[in-house]
Amino acid sequence: MTENTSGDARKPPKPSKSPEPSGVDLARVALRAAKDAARARGDAAQQKKQARRGGLRSGARADGRDPMALGSAINRLITERGWEAPAAVGGVMGRWPQIVGEDVAKHCVPERYDEDERVLIVRCDSTAWATNLRLLAPTLVARLNEDLGHGTVQLIKVQGPGGPARRYGPLRAPGSTGPGDTYG
Repeated sequence: MTENTSGDARKPPKPSKSPEPSGVDLARVALRAAKDAARARGDAAQQKKQARRGGLRSGARADGRDPMALGSAINRLITERGWEAPAAVGGVMGRWPQIVGEDVAKHCVPERYDEDERVLIVRCDSTAWATNLRLLAPTLVARLNEDLGHGTVQLIKVQGPGGPARRYGPLRAPGSTGPGDTYG
């Protein structure tokens, strides 16, 4: 015979069988089932009515049919189309003066970004500024890649100023391109 350490006599185990549901409990269960079935029939009927009237209508609460905010719609479009890198570079073009400085930004403007080759093309207003920007290009590439992510811009192609339209006339020398320092 084993003795209980607490000194109490052993109590007989309680039966684990749950009592049978009474009439009131059965009535509650039946009422709940009837309400759920009626609600399901009502929802189906309501959807049919709305479909006949021209589609489902939005209610007071937000659901998937409500219009999206413009910012989230644009972000979703950019993500779906895979335009993250061009959009980021476009943001850089908008912040160009903060990235390169006010002096350089006055004379050098980013024109376009070639996504396939990962080249940013910048046009300068004189050959002197084009030479200056060519010297600064490795630093600018590093700064842009810090901002945009590694490898987004691999090269900055610097272009000098575009020359004026060639005019043919009595005072022009044949084959002349104009002053070499400014338009060469």
